Amino acid sequence: QAQLQESGGGLVQAGGSLRLSCAAPGGTLSNRNRGWFRQTPGKEREIVAAIGGRDTKYYAPTMKDRVTISMDTAKNTVYLQMNNLKPEDTAVYYCAADVQIATRSAKYWGRGTQVNVSS
Repeated sequence: QAQLQESGGGLVQAGGSLRLSCAAPGGTLSNRNRGWFRQTPGKEREIVAAIGGRDTKYYAPTMKDRVTISMDTAKNTVYLQMNNLKPEDTAVYYCAADVQIATRSAKYWGRGTQVNVSS
């Protein structure tokens, strides 16, 4: 089972920034697209951003002005830079691989990292 390891979550004040990291140890999933989803209690998991071959990127329309997804291929790590965070961004953020943007789904998932934004 491929593993994805998220880090970088935490508590931040509204207007602040966080950078989430998603590593895939051992070079696994290096040839798969990767993405970030988030979920709040009572709501469906929603896609935030994805990155694929040739540095193609997708951003959810509601997030595109405040987030940047990038990948360090040497480290096999994907990052999600989030700026101007709002309380409604509070959620568990999941890293994923083999993302299907059309269906908002993925084949591989991390365990998630909690992001809390205080007002």
